[in-house]
Amino acid sequence: MKKFRKVLDGLTTSSPGGTIGSPSCGSAAGTPTAAPTPREIDVQETLTSDNFQLCKTVRHGFPYQPTALAFDPVQKILAIGSRSGGVRILGRPGVDCFCQHESGAAVLHLQFLINEGALVTACADDTLHLWNLRQRRPAVLHSLKFNRERITFCHLPFQSKWLYVGTERGNTHIVNIESFILSGYVIMWNKAIELSTKTHPGPVVHLSDSPKDEGKLLIGFEAGTIVQWDLRAKKADFRIYYDEAIHSVSWHHEGKQFMCSHSDGSLTLWNPRNTTKPFQVTFPHGKIQKDGRKESCKPILKVEYKTSRSSEPFIIFSGGLSYDKAGRRPALTIMHGKAITVLEMGYPIVEFMVLCETPYNNEVQEPYTVVVLLEKDLIVVDLTQSSFPVFENPYPMDIHESPVTCTAYFADCPPDIIPILYSIGAKHKKTGYSHKEWPVGGGTWTLGSHTYPEIIITGHADGSIKFWDASAFTLQMLYKLKTSKVFEKPKAGEGRSAEMVEEDPFAVQMVSWCPQSRIFCVVGISAHIILYRFSKYDANTQIVSLEVRLQCESEDVITPSENENYPCFSEQGSHSPQPHHQHPVSPGSRTPEGAKDRGPCLKVKERVVRVPPGYQSDLVIQLLWVDGEPPQQITSLDINSAYGLLAFGNCNGLAVVDYLQKTVILCMSTVDLYGATDPYQRLTRSPRRNRQSTSAFLGHCMRGLSNFYSDSKKRIRTSYQSLTELNDNQQSVDMERSKSPTSGNAHTQTHLSRENSFSRSRSSSVSSIDRDTKEAITTLQFGESYGRKSDVLPTPCLWVGTSLGMVLLIPLSIPTDHEERMEEAVTVGPSGAVQMLKGSILRFAFLDCMGALIQSPYEVWRDLNAPEDPDRPRRRKLVHFSPSSSQDANGDGHLAVVCSERQAKVFLMPSQACLFVHNITESSFVLRADVVSVCNSVCLACFCANGHVMTLRYNQNSSQLCMWMGFLSFSSETKTKCYFCG
Repeated sequence: MKKFRKVLDGLTTSSPGGTIGSPSCGSAAGTPTAAPTPREIDVQETLTSDNFQLCKTVRHGFPYQPTALAFDPVQKILAIGSRSGGVRILGRPGVDCFCQHESGAAVLHLQFLINEGALVTACADDTLHLWNLRQRRPAVLHSLKFNRERITFCHLPFQSKWLYVGTERGNTHIVNIESFILSGYVIMWNKAIELSTKTHPGPVVHLSDSPKDEGKLLIGFEAGTIVQWDLRAKKADFRIYYDEAIHSVSWHHEGKQFMCSHSDGSLTLWNPRNTTKPFQVTFPHGKIQKDGRKESCKPILKVEYKTSRSSEPFIIFSGGLSYDKAGRRPALTIMHGKAITVLEMGYPIVEFMVLCETPYNNEVQEPYTVVVLLEKDLIVVDLTQSSFPVFENPYPMDIHESPVTCTAYFADCPPDIIPILYSIGAKHKKTGYSHKEWPVGGGTWTLGSHTYPEIIITGHADGSIKFWDASAFTLQMLYKLKTSKVFEKPKAGEGRSAEMVEEDPFAVQMVSWCPQSRIFCVVGISAHIILYRFSKYDANTQIVSLEVRLQCESEDVITPSENENYPCFSEQGSHSPQPHHQHPVSPGSRTPEGAKDRGPCLKVKERVVRVPPGYQSDLVIQLLWVDGEPPQQITSLDINSAYGLLAFGNCNGLAVVDYLQKTVILCMSTVDLYGATDPYQRLTRSPRRNRQSTSAFLGHCMRGLSNFYSDSKKRIRTSYQSLTELNDNQQSVDMERSKSPTSGNAHTQTHLSRENSFSRSRSSSVSSIDRDTKEAITTLQFGESYGRKSDVLPTPCLWVGTSLGMVLLIPLSIPTDHEERMEEAVTVGPSGAVQMLKGSILRFAFLDCMGALIQSPYEVWRDLNAPEDPDRPRRRKLVHFSPSSSQDANGDGHLAVVCSERQAKVFLMPSQACLFVHNITESSFVLRADVVSVCNSVCLACFCANGHVMTLRYNQNSSQLCMWMGFLSFSSETKTKCYFCG
């Protein structure tokens, strides 16, 4: 985990000596306690605060508030400036560099020193900067400050050492690009327009050298004046006075004419030899009205006049549309001969550039591409085809093409997984795009010598999944999967999904991925789970479905009457939820007669479908509506390819599915999982009263969820709120509150942003009498462990964590023989082992007695659709990491690390003795946690709601777990990769 170390290396200064008990966590947070150890545990600790530093490693997404654009036609690299002072330099896919001005002033203009590896930026603080791009990290070589004039335009001719700078006062300064100092040559506005003219011409809006003579400088003033200035003779060759404001000027390559764009939506064509009036005036979008007058048009903000050997010239401009058509989107117009093409854009146009074959302005231009910088997108148009198709953007400019609803990060992936995903994803490109190579092809993309495969998976509101390569310093999309293809397309307002959410019925809530076996699971908001297998071959398949009834029966758990004002969504019952499954089955025949109200939310495709290479659906699991009650959203998921099992839970209970045999092997309410060891006294009430309150609460929640989605495009991440957590927001939960009135409240681990509910749900003012004993499954973990204290050897187990801070162990009996595994049933039975922590359980991890992290067993990937090979038997190959495999004189057993929202505990297995306890925080709560390997050791990394990142180490001598903490801040443009919390 080298990059994890690099990510966390500079926050030690923000924590005094890395001590525990910092003010941010409260005095109790630094109070670890120790329990007697049954045996001597020799865990070698090597981690110190010096091993951690926080730094930015990945920047992704579209530049926030872009302002300027530049292109080097020789090196073929693109630069984008932003309002916050950033400069993004893009080349071929994978080449992505970011520079930031220390002042933070907006970048107004960009000019490449073509083919010289340098860039000039002009910022809103009236400072010019010269950047050196030839080094690993671009840096500013020179800066030049204008004190009394504001910069409005810059021009640097190709292979020239003079930079022309126009100002708001109408003056033009000349800067030596090598020394980066003013030359002393100033073209004053009053000399440029004649001394006798007293009217100020306005700011300089255009500067360019004549294609016929680089010693002639064309100056355009905003008020409508154009001057050609002879730099050698220091006088004007000609002056043009026009009664419309000028926005831009563009030369014909021969230098015999130039074109201007104006504020009235017109284009004028001028001959330098006859400047009394334009020899052509056109209103491209101004039609003649019935009274003979022209339509009023918007200004044409920029025009490019480019020539071609084989065809008519191209005239490309932005703006100029008529005012009378309200609601028209911003447009780019391409005039080629007599043909006029209008390309409507989704966002306002900030800037555009026409890319040409030659950097010389006195040669035939041969334009081939238009790069259009929008407020929130980058569009590249192919000019070589008559239909002007756009290129498919290879940069991850819009991570939130559909709002991101969940993320997952995976390090040390198998080395072949990224090339395979990329090759599969390349075959699934969208149609309608240009087939030519991406025109911005500069730079060299190298992963570096210290990189290992990293993948980020994002789930989206439209049900799509994207796999991103995060190995380098930018994100590269590898593969896209659409989960909605598994289901029949729901009609508007029809189906049960419409009753649950008004939009986005396929939205992704969470994902689980095993990179080694390439098994992939997706949990959707309509209470469904899709299991995918990876194949390099296409196949014809019929989707197998399972229906699970994870809903409460007539007797429901409820708190005393004091809580009647807080109706619950659906409380646990003393009766176990029952599975309802058929395999395989036509969706149309799933619901038996007399039980029409027990169907799933979505309809799975019943026909045989052709699936392309990549991830192919193998199984769909759906929770059922029961008696008018919708299924609860799924709050936890885990899958283990070695066991062939999938476990999921919600606020009603837990289900375990054998995805090899396509059967449900366990479906129990949370209460029944305890058996006789239930530590709570749970009361019941009338099911009728409960059902009424449930329906009322359902309607309220669904409306809130729908409104939440409607606003989700403005958010960095869309999140989904489980109804259990809504109930937790009103009531306190933890049993240990009765012992300590200052202890924290328990929460279901969901994707809801908890800052909004902190003041209510985390309050310690509610007594334990008022708590609701609702209990959701918040985390699940398969692994080799000891289900009972009497166990001698580790066996497959399922660790279960709940929202009330309870930990349960469920032993599994799985046939080891391949044939038996496919035929005999897997047996599951709760062992009665129960542990308790403060707050919702977030994470489990297993260490051997030497402190090394024990990985979960997995199945080696095999392509089920591959052609038959007699030399390679189609049998499962399993890889196990037994806790006893790394033991020495310490004997058998392993350590179990359990982290909740407020505590971390270490248990010794199989005795289940608690070795250490650490109160992570009292003033806040942990959002995400994971046990990770750092510098050949392990630590527990926690991300808290107050923005602090904490790493905790196992230390048997001092029992001190806390090492350091720091603060993470995020903006909409800068994304800092957080390796343990996604």
